[in-house]
Amino acid sequence: MRPAPSQSGDLSNALTSVRSRLIVALDLPSGREALKMAERLRTHVGLFKIGSELFTAEGPALVRQLASGGQGIFLDLKFHDIPNTVRSAAREAARLGVAMFNVHASGGRKMMEAAVEGALEGAAVGKRPLVLAVTVLTSLDAGDLREIGLAGTPEDVVRRFATLAQTAGLDGVVASAREAEAIRAACGPGFVIVTPGIRPAESLVNDQARVATPAKAIHAGADYLVVGRPITAASTPESAADAIVAEMDEAFQAIPGDFTRTGENDRI
Repeated sequence: MRPAPSQSGDLSNALTSVRSRLIVALDLPSGREALKMAERLRTHVGLFKIGSELFTAEGPALVRQLASGGQGIFLDLKFHDIPNTVRSAAREAARLGVAMFNVHASGGRKMMEAAVEGALEGAAVGKRPLVLAVTVLTSLDAGDLREIGLAGTPEDVVRRFATLAQTAGLDGVVASAREAEAIRAACGPGFVIVTPGIRPAESLVNDQARVATPAKAIHAGADYLVVGRPITAASTPESAADAIVAEMDEAFQAIPGDFTRTGENDRI
């Protein structure tokens, strides 16, 4: 699943492979601003994340517009409902042409299985989006988990949710870099890990409780990195994205072996 480091082949091709694993969060208040940012960054990053704020403001039309223009879209709506409802929502997400979307693992195995079924129903043949499970939000710490009745450390809870998601047939999870190593050990190399809460060392933490640098996340086992404000709020978003890609590439070079993606999940 993971991109090949630069020394394994042509430098430009390797950087393109690494760049494809950078997801920019379009957490912006309007479709106009999101489209402008996506146009600036389209050759600098791999995918764009559309979350609740932008989707609520603009609806599915913006998703269709970006996807039809060839942009990879991570639809971050975290579906969490009864299985039949989630199956229908997953079907419609797939029809929008997104590359990946997510559900809450806390919805249970049957709900997650329904999400995969819905994605298959809505997707073109051979084009099913990746279905990911949200484990523990990166804004939550151990005290927050205790308040909502989840026993154990964040790592314990994330590992339980990840193995449940794998049992349900999902492609991977959304999880903090702090838990990525435990997930990789529990679920193996073919399980996708998408890691939010990524901040370059000089950036502010903002409202994320469990954050990591790009290099740390990759060394922990992440396949895709989600970065928002450090890129979108930068004076030159293109340069900020390129700097993160360079850091990602350097981190992959330090990992022994060939991480070229292969297998059933090689769809993006």
